[in-house]
Amino acid sequence: MGQFIKINPSDNVAVALQPINTGTIIDIQGGILIKENIPAGHKITLKPLKSGENVIKYGFPIGHVTKDVDAGVCIDHNCIKTNLEGLSEYKYSPNLEEIPPAKIPQTFKGFRRKSGEVGIRNQIWIIPTVGCVNGIAQKLAETFSTEVKNNMGSVDAIVAFPHNYGCSQLGEDHENTRLVLKNMVHHPNAGGVLVVGLGCENNQLSAFKQLVGDVDESRVKMFETQKIDGDEIEFGLNQLRQIFSVCSKDQRVETPISELRVGLKCGGSDGLSGITANPLLGLFSDWIVSQNGTTVLTEVPEMFGAETLLMNRCQNKETFDKTVSLINDFKTYFIKNNQPVYENPSPGNKAGGISTLEEKSLGCTQKSGKSIVRDVLKYGERIKNHGLNLLSAPGNDLVASTALASSGCQIVLFTTGRGTPFGCFVPTMKISTNTSLSERKPKWIDFNAGTIAEDNSIEIVFKDFTNFVLKVINGEFVNNEKNGFREIAIFKTGVTL
Repeated sequence: MGQFIKINPSDNVAVALQPINTGTIIDIQGGILIKENIPAGHKITLKPLKSGENVIKYGFPIGHVTKDVDAGVCIDHNCIKTNLEGLSEYKYSPNLEEIPPAKIPQTFKGFRRKSGEVGIRNQIWIIPTVGCVNGIAQKLAETFSTEVKNNMGSVDAIVAFPHNYGCSQLGEDHENTRLVLKNMVHHPNAGGVLVVGLGCENNQLSAFKQLVGDVDESRVKMFETQKIDGDEIEFGLNQLRQIFSVCSKDQRVETPISELRVGLKCGGSDGLSGITANPLLGLFSDWIVSQNGTTVLTEVPEMFGAETLLMNRCQNKETFDKTVSLINDFKTYFIKNNQPVYENPSPGNKAGGISTLEEKSLGCTQKSGKSIVRDVLKYGERIKNHGLNLLSAPGNDLVASTALASSGCQIVLFTTGRGTPFGCFVPTMKISTNTSLSERKPKWIDFNAGTIAEDNSIEIVFKDFTNFVLKVINGEFVNNEKNGFREIAIFKTGVTL
């Protein structure tokens, strides 16, 4: 692509694809002299802008400059301010583009569960009902992993998922914890689950069992440690042995891509996110939809400023109204807590070249491609409809990724320009927006989309990326799994007793 890219013909800024030094003349609009060093990912003015004039990127305003600026200078958070404020009223103006069905249906090999759902992993999960038994859950996972390490069968991991909640919570927080843990019990990536309770917590095991409903009792077992006479570790190990004897015999079977549910997430974004990795995920999302599969977009605060693009892609007025509630409910949450609605991006985003929330949102929403929005999910709600879904969750990486997995996604695709090593309770694939990050952090990054800004077309990279994702859903581990980095983070909004 060269030194820079002008994304949309109407833009009054370009983006540096590599550092550009003072005194360089870039070949655009008759030639523009660069008057200061421009870091990669940052914006270059293509004409003089007066104070208050909008900065246009992706063909849309991303804020306004707070002082007069010359052509050929760097526009960053020090001289641009958001145009967003308060709550908004919206009108449904549908702009729908049907994704044609795939001519050649694709398949993968997954684990078909009794529920009819399909997992891409076959793991045993140990889930505490409350943080007080985190240590017991972790001890059980470590001890049993050692016991069976030389004869795992088809089980690919035994993992405990400690968390801080399950007691001293009220109202919505209490229900959020229960819903996420319930959804984990039913998740198809788990061949077996051991739920470990304490006995005196708010999240009482008897009530939790009712919430969970019917399960295969040979694969899902639950007990309270206070009610065990003697060694609860040995009791738990016996429970795990029974679970393992069943799920270690599971086998992968041929499955259509229509059974795949993919979470779309970004974190530690930079100025190249909306040029390389996020558009790549957009193409992949549309491909999944063409196969009658499902993708889920979340991070509601990072839809602010680009929300109308999603609203006008809603399949009908009912879905549009649910999207309006999704957006305004999250804005109200900020306002109720006396916090600025549009205080974003993060310091890492700013260092990478993102200056306002509008700019971040216009890049973030590209992960959803062009597909029609088929449904809107509340936090803790499970996927019901194939196609593109929107999910209520914050932008926080761990909380949002956990929410995507909780909704039923078997994998999370995570684009990043700054890098992060974490993983949630499903495979969390890291896609770098720039080659430098991929080279510096090969044990974090699974796929490099940065070559899109260099010498590869997005079509070539998309083909390689699709082949890689297919390998992963067929069993190849991503880095967070290789590193043993798996965790959960539950959304908390209220009082702790």
